[in-house]
Amino acid sequence: MRHFDHIDAALRKHLFFRHPRRFDRHDDPAVLAVALGATLYSPAIRPNLADDIRKAARAGVTSLVVCLEDSIADADLPAAEENAVRQLRALHAGGAEAPLLFLRVRNPCQIGDLTVRLGAAAELITGFVLPKFTAATGGAYLDVLAETGERSGRRLLAMPVIESRDAVHVETRRAMLGDVAELLAKHRDLVLAVRIGATDLSSAYGLRRPPDLSIYDIAPVAGAISDIVNVLGRADGTGFVVTGPVWEYFSAGERMFKPQLRESPFLAQRAAPLRRSLIVSDVDGLIREVHLDKANGLTGKTVIHPSHVSPVHALSVVTHEEYCDAADILGVAGGGAMASAYANKMNEAKPHRAWAERLMLRARVFGVAAEGVTFVELLDAAGSR
Repeated sequence: MRHFDHIDAALRKHLFFRHPRRFDRHDDPAVLAVALGATLYSPAIRPNLADDIRKAARAGVTSLVVCLEDSIADADLPAAEENAVRQLRALHAGGAEAPLLFLRVRNPCQIGDLTVRLGAAAELITGFVLPKFTAATGGAYLDVLAETGERSGRRLLAMPVIESRDAVHVETRRAMLGDVAELLAKHRDLVLAVRIGATDLSSAYGLRRPPDLSIYDIAPVAGAISDIVNVLGRADGTGFVVTGPVWEYFSAGERMFKPQLRESPFLAQRAAPLRRSLIVSDVDGLIREVHLDKANGLTGKTVIHPSHVSPVHALSVVTHEEYCDAADILGVAGGGAMASAYANKMNEAKPHRAWAERLMLRARVFGVAAEGVTFVELLDAAGSR
């Protein structure tokens, strides 16, 4: 699969200086973790799940989680498991290309059980999402995942979710995250990315962020995100890709604040209708939050509606200016500083090197925009209207 493959080839040629490269579920986990992009969650109980997955793939979704946890009522769990197995087997039998698929389970036993029940269709599964992850509960998940992968002869990867109350309460958070870091380090070959469960973290205080605000405006949760990145997202070789928390709105209600998208970039591209559409569906808040995710060291995002995928992916494309900066930084040996190719900033080879290396990995899977091509053009082309 390849990002933006669903748009016209001639248009892609106009949009990209360097095109996104293909990837599949067998690639290096370091590549797949960045390639996840907008990870779409879908309840396992959906009666047309296989068709939904096919449609999502055709619309540019490259990672999807079939959820058997909080999105499923306790009484519906057996039916949801049965439906997920039946639908995924049908998807496999149909032979259609699927996104990177993950199962979000409730307990370790489901990992082995579902893998067996899927049979040959288990080859569709890239891995499992592990909820409420702590050092106390996570060891069992990772042990079962390793055993199941060895028994089935398939590589199965883990995406632990940091969302327990120990992760948000200040008196327990840092010790808890330190223990998780130690556990994940022992199982590094199994860990694809670390996800953040902002909904559960907010619930510890009876909070729910409104669509006018980003998760970074919710101080108790923002503090937890900061510490999660600090401990688990370091760029010194000990960290992991940490993904952005869920954006849970897809229809606008009454607004308290002004729209969060400037008019001028859209007017310059004659895309005023696109801006209005984004504001009506509250996607302007999502766009702002993705910018803040990136600034705070997060990669990709959890989403719950297909309309959220295009904005996340458009914002994941490396700009021509960013690429020039990163190439200059990585092209210098021994340190030093230089003016940027765009003559608007100073690039320092040593302190900016980790940023440049991460950016080049994103450029590999999301591509580099052509000079002068903006986020607005990428979003419009990706079909976000």
